[in-house]
Amino acid sequence: MFNLASKNHGGSGQTASSAYKWIALSNTTLGVLMASLNGNIILISLPAIFRGMHVNPMAPEGVTYLLWMLMGYTVVTATLLVSFGRISDMFGRVRLYNLGFAIFTAASILLFLTPATGSTGVMEMIIFRLLQGVGSGFLFSNSTAILTDAFPPSERGMAMGLNQIAAVGGSLLGLILGGVLADIHWRLIFLVSVPVGLFGTVWAYLKLKETGVIQKEQKIDWLGNSTFAIGLTVLLLAFTYGIMPYGNSKMGWGNPWVILGIIAGLILLVAFVFIEFKVKMPMFQLGLFRIRAFSFGNLSLFLSSIARGGLQFMLIIWLQGIWLPLHGYSFESTPLWAGIYMLPMMLGFFMMGPLCGWLSDRFGARAFATGGMILSVIGFVLLTFLPANFGYGPFVFILLILGFGMGMFAAPNTTAIMNSVPPESRGASSGMRATLQNTGMTLSMTLYFTIIIMGLVYKLPPILYHGLVKSGISPAVALQSASLPPTTALFAAFLGYNPMAQIISPKVLAALPHATQAMILGKRFFPLTIAPAVMSSLRLAFYISAVISLIAAIASYMRGKRYVHGEQES
Repeated sequence: MFNLASKNHGGSGQTASSAYKWIALSNTTLGVLMASLNGNIILISLPAIFRGMHVNPMAPEGVTYLLWMLMGYTVVTATLLVSFGRISDMFGRVRLYNLGFAIFTAASILLFLTPATGSTGVMEMIIFRLLQGVGSGFLFSNSTAILTDAFPPSERGMAMGLNQIAAVGGSLLGLILGGVLADIHWRLIFLVSVPVGLFGTVWAYLKLKETGVIQKEQKIDWLGNSTFAIGLTVLLLAFTYGIMPYGNSKMGWGNPWVILGIIAGLILLVAFVFIEFKVKMPMFQLGLFRIRAFSFGNLSLFLSSIARGGLQFMLIIWLQGIWLPLHGYSFESTPLWAGIYMLPMMLGFFMMGPLCGWLSDRFGARAFATGGMILSVIGFVLLTFLPANFGYGPFVFILLILGFGMGMFAAPNTTAIMNSVPPESRGASSGMRATLQNTGMTLSMTLYFTIIIMGLVYKLPPILYHGLVKSGISPAVALQSASLPPTTALFAAFLGYNPMAQIISPKVLAALPHATQAMILGKRFFPLTIAPAVMSSLRLAFYISAVISLIAAIASYMRGKRYVHGEQES
């Protein structure tokens, strides 16, 4: 069996030429790059999008729009990945990968051409973003399976390393590109994907070929698909709305719909597990978890996604809301510069990703993936020692450590997961892996949103009140201003806004001396005001990430020695 797998590049029953494997690598890397880039390009460019659509993100409904623009894409992708992976095993991975490219490109064109403005326009954009999420679900669920089919076991780590550079590098590159394009025109943020998508769609259609095992006799597990997709969607949406204000409460965890959503989502997911044990042809192949390398590889991936999924968001808040304004950058320019100052993390990943992927082909994934998570522990702990207004040198050092850790973990872990399953299950395995990763990232965002908002709820009002009174504002007005929803301060920091002009009424501001107005509306008052509350929350988040990363390192070590399905353990 080993000789057959080597000859056929994974035991698919068809021979993939040496030239074809590079075509598969380059095309899937382009697809993953595009999908990852668009997942994060919104993070930086939301201020320009809201200005272009004539929507005030600080308005009450602005929070809802912002969260849907941020997380809707990820929620849709996460809930569809397993279904898409299983369907791809039945109808062909290349065919559905091509479909994903086409859907993603069409959605990008629709986003670029969004005709309406105001609330209607934003709602249209949210729908088109959800459609983009469908396209990216096809791309993510099939790219690793296509690579596993095309490359022999001795080269898969190297291929995954290059592919993972696109996945992680694209998410970081999106921060830079979003800032640059937003300064020119916000619609370019969506247009940039169109030529790449058109080229990739045509190229994939003409050049990619099916080398995997297609299981035409399989049937779609409609009951399992529906309970999983609905359950996970309801649960993730409930978590998302839990961090929004509800009534007089600063957060929505007491919202009956949120409570009902969490209960219903959990019940559906539990029912899904029972269904998968009973049906003849399950969507989620739970039997794969009997494979040690598969189960512990996915467990460590899920934990690492929870630990690191919200990291970029946390660092963006820190940079845009506090550090950059204190260093003289205007609030409007902070989105672009936040991306630029985070480049060392991308550099660290680029240096270690392909190298550790290549080495894991020879020595197995355990040492590299486990070492990567230990580096992540060190990086998160070091972040807790930085003051709000840190020196950039130590920050670069920590970002490099975190980038090295991500690079050491990503490719070896993905390769080990895909190597451990039989060829006919690679589509389902790829979808399951990607689902756990994206679900972990969504949960991470919700977790860190909650931590930050809770810190602001308890610590920001008294700090803001005393700061305003000290600046000459009457105690009554200061008390009213200090009672702002914490999400306003959080999203202002994230979007690069100075919300003080909206927190304090224009009449009150006009009555203040010009020097006081300039101080309150300047670059230092708001960052210095929110810094104590934000930093205490960030440190708590970093400690939690360090603990979860340590558990992920232990899970990674438990995967055992190098294992390739069809070979003896080495």
